[in-house]
Amino acid sequence: MKEITLLDKKFELYLPSDKIQDAIKKVARNMNIDLCNEEVVFLAVLNGSFLFAADLYRRIEFNSIISFIKLASYQGTQSVGTVKSLIGLNEDIKGKTIVILEDIIDTGHTIKKIMEILKPMEPKSIKIATLLFKPGAYKGTDAIDYAGIDIPNDFIVGYGLDYEGYGRNLEDIYQIKN
Repeated sequence: MKEITLLDKKFELYLPSDKIQDAIKKVARNMNIDLCNEEVVFLAVLNGSFLFAADLYRRIEFNSIISFIKLASYQGTQSVGTVKSLIGLNEDIKGKTIVILEDIIDTGHTIKKIMEILKPMEPKSIKIATLLFKPGAYKGTDAIDYAGIDIPNDFIVGYGLDYEGYGRNLEDIYQIKN
């Protein structure tokens, strides 16, 4: 589909599924090289990262575990600037390498909150991986270790990303039409 409508908004095709999968393969290749000798806990941020986390994790070639945390910072098409922790982490991460898996990083508010939660748990190191990165919107100070695709600061849906809960099931990614 070249265009879709979700609720009151129209979206046009931005990234087809093959480009998404190519980006995930690239991230996995780099992780398989960089992290193969580490004790790794992947920490997927719900809801949006579930598809990225699943596709990436199937391409990881070293022993690791995956866990999930749920935070919320979006309302409609805008980041509201505050992050609410909804579901906590139950894994012991002391001395382990943590890889945060995000669907998209824009302002960096969610990453900042996750770092505040994780650092007191004394992990060996914390890496950040995202399918999509908006460098023009990023206000954070933490380095993004693995970014699949850099994109402009447009609102997008599909492949786990949503508009008011809709569109997560789309295999392609769509950007809002102006």
